[in-house]
Amino acid sequence: MAPDLTDRIRCRQIRRKVVPADEAARLITNGMVVGASGFTPAGYPKAVPLAMAKRVELTGERPVIDLLTGASVGDELDGALVRAGILRKRLPYQTNTFIRQAINDGRVLFVDDHLSQVSQRCRCGHYGDIDVALVEAAMIDEEGGIVPTTSVGNSPSFVRQAKKVIVEINLSQPLDLVGIHDIYTPGDPPDRRAIPILSTGDRIGSPYISCDPDKIAAVVVTDIPDGVRPLAPVDDSARRMASHLIEFLRHEVKKSRLPENLLPLQSGVGNVANAVLAGLLDSGFEGMTFYSEVIQDSALDLLDAGKFTVASATSLSPSPERLPVMYANMRDYRGRLILRPQEITNSPEVIHRLGLIAMNTAIELDIYGNVNSTNIMGSTMMNGIGGSGDFSRNAYLTIFFAPSTAKGGSISTVVPMVSHVDHTEHEVNIVITEQGLADLRGRSPRERAAAIIENCAHPEYRTMLQDYFSRAERSGGHTPHLLKEALSWHLRYIETGTMRPAQALCAVPEPR
Repeated sequence: MAPDLTDRIRCRQIRRKVVPADEAARLITNGMVVGASGFTPAGYPKAVPLAMAKRVELTGERPVIDLLTGASVGDELDGALVRAGILRKRLPYQTNTFIRQAINDGRVLFVDDHLSQVSQRCRCGHYGDIDVALVEAAMIDEEGGIVPTTSVGNSPSFVRQAKKVIVEINLSQPLDLVGIHDIYTPGDPPDRRAIPILSTGDRIGSPYISCDPDKIAAVVVTDIPDGVRPLAPVDDSARRMASHLIEFLRHEVKKSRLPENLLPLQSGVGNVANAVLAGLLDSGFEGMTFYSEVIQDSALDLLDAGKFTVASATSLSPSPERLPVMYANMRDYRGRLILRPQEITNSPEVIHRLGLIAMNTAIELDIYGNVNSTNIMGSTMMNGIGGSGDFSRNAYLTIFFAPSTAKGGSISTVVPMVSHVDHTEHEVNIVITEQGLADLRGRSPRERAAAIIENCAHPEYRTMLQDYFSRAERSGGHTPHLLKEALSWHLRYIETGTMRPAQALCAVPEPR
């Protein structure tokens, strides 16, 4: 029996547009630019991309497209399109194994943009015309307004700019999600006005994405759940990083540089970020707020415990174990949980006004405080810069976390010079590893280097780094470097599988 869709599609005109996924997929043709919902992988379309991939398998027809999203999405979108060979270009962020390999092989072009900038660039035509907006929804209201599911991302701008819209009504997403969204689109230059958010919990928009019913070309009904990712258990390294963070925050409160309930917190995505945030549960801090991109398990825990009074983000992306629990308690989160477009959550204006404490993770960092968060060995794309640049450049405090080593200790994440720079020394205030914390505020490059090596580097690599820095100092310069040797740290790993020198402590002699 067909499901009763009266609660899900309340506009009678649109209810007549319900079609199978394969029929909707045929509306997407070769050369199109598609803007899809989804952010870290939550609230993304699933049935139509799978139907597109199935069409290739059954007919051999290969409609190659460019795909814009909010951030990362699930395998039903990124993975299916890449495996079918129908994805030409992708932006602005991804985490799927198949698409990552295709990007690094050169089979898919990738544009690594700051997440706060994508919506405006889309509206201003920087990516070309948006042919189709493909959006997952919990419900369509009487006037055609689209209520998103577990993410907002760039969907409002995609819907506004697209020539036609395909909506996936996902029955696995509860109607209790209705009412948690706050959809607001700022004007573009020269007509931009201030975004009127003065505190984390302010609501400034509507609970739905406005859309002319005539623009909706098809509606597909599905029940495929979000492919959210599991989170690793909190390990000793993360606990130690959290301990360093809490000690630092307490010190800042004591010095009257932070209020007792801190400033709004932002946290990056993934295991380390989630584990460090978990440390705040037993920190003694109360009445905190959360203004970030993604709400993961620890943020929900802090809401449940009353430590967070409100949490604002653009995506709900808990672990598979936590997802059904979150759905069951969704009504309890109303008034305390807000989902906004990513150009609002990541807005430099709002981040600066609220005075966020930005906490993100690094692939590697160098002794002067430059951070690499995107490229392995300088050229192999991992995921993308995401929103970390939006927050790091505009926050009241910018903190980066990283374990001091990777690959079982064969790599030091603290290096003389990062192989790729995403966040320069000018914006990085605090660096934390499990070894300790380096406060870089008000320090010259030489002072930063001494602090990072002493407090953050792993003991096994500390002597090497100290030796490098002392010899670089003798060579002179405001930011002392021995360029050939700095690069040899990464070459050493490529050649031997470890950054440890095979025989001598330093492989490159001091220049004369």
